[in-house]
Order: sequence, then structure tokens, then C-alpha cells
Amino acid sequence: MRGSDADNTIILADRNDGAGTVRPARVRSRAAMEQRILAAAAAVFSEAGFDAATTAAIAERAALPKANIHYYFRTKELLYQKVVADVLESWIERMDFFTPEADPATALRSYIHAKVTSARCYPIESRVFANEMLHGAPYLRRFLGRKLRDRVDEIDAVFAAWAKDGKIAADVDAHFLMFTLWAATQTYADFGVQVSAVLGKDKLADADYERAAQQLTALVLRGCGLR
Repeated sequence: MRGSDADNTIILADRNDGAGTVRPARVRSRAAMEQRILAAAAAVFSEAGFDAATTAAIAERAALPKANIHYYFRTKELLYQKVVADVLESWIERMDFFTPEADPATALRSYIHAKVTSARCYPIESRVFANEMLHGAPYLRRFLGRKLRDRVDEIDAVFAAWAKDGKIAADVDAHFLMFTLWAATQTYADFGVQVSAVLGKDKLADADYERAAQQLTALVLRGCGLR
């Protein structure tokens, strides 16, 4: 006998105000299925690139019928756009450490650690994003020119306010600092094989990522006139 909707719900914490939100099990199930498909798609796009990737290969990787892929994502293009957009959205969320009220050293330390952690936990997604950039960002160009640019402009204003208050070196260019941080953190995902080879390892260990975060943090803080 099927239970009622009330029997198939869970209480989740709302990310904005902390209030309890009732979410039906079917919604939870759909989200889980979408994440399963997206993970498989990221792996296939990372290995084959967009043009060579097929929904059949994605379905095989996800261990699902091909029809299931098209039920959740009507076309391969929509699925690809979701993968790369999600990567960028997650990286933009990590910029929330930069607020006028934040301590500059704490904000930079937290951001660097979050980005290195992202490289450790989601290397495949990072490589899909890198491949999109290498091909001229055909699916993300407008997104980059609007949301990402606006967010970095906001961070630049935060750095200007910090400099005005004497909290950070006045000659720090926030735009170019962010470019440096992106390159220095994402390299552990996009070029992890190279890093591992130089270190004489088959793969990077958690301690290597922690060391990378500490090293980069020390260099950046000194360059910004911070401790």
C-alpha cells in the first residue's frame, strides 16, 4: 500500500534563513537522479569533449536507460550547459567570503582553502570547465560577461574599501589577484597529473592539497601586505 505524501517527506534546513522546509521524497529523488546524470556527464565530457560525447555514453556511465537522460535533460547541449554553469556557480558562491566587513586575511585564507578543496573534490568538473574556456567559452561567454564580471567588480570595490581603511596594500589589483588565485588553485585539478608527476606520486594526497593551500595563502598574504 502506498503511503501518503506526508509519509514521504523530510525536513531540510533552508540555506537562507535556517527555517525548516518540507520537501517531498519525489523532489528529493529527482534531485538525486539529476546529480547522478550530471556526474556521469561531467566524466564523459571531460574524457571525450562536447562534440565526441554522446548521451548513450552518458547513460552507460550513469547505468541508466538513454531515455532517462533525455527525460531530465532534453538535449546533450542543455546537459553540457548545466554541467559547466554549475561549476561556475559553485566558484562564484565561494567568493562570498569577500565582504566589506570581513577581515582581509581571513577572507583570502578561506577563499583559497575553499578553491583548493574544490580542486580536490571536483577535478572532473573543473577540467570540463577548463576545456570550455580553451574552446572560447561558446556556452558560457554571456554568463562570464555578466554574472562573473559583476561579482569580481564587487570584490574590487571591497578591496578598494579595505585599502582606503589601511587594511590591505593599496597597490593590490583585485581583478588580477583573482586571476592569479583561479590559476593557482584550479591547476591542482586541471593539471593534477603534472603536479603528481613532479612530486613523484601516482596521485595527490589530502596532505598535498593542504600544503598547496598553505603555500599559496602565505604568498598571497605577504603580497597583499598581510600576515
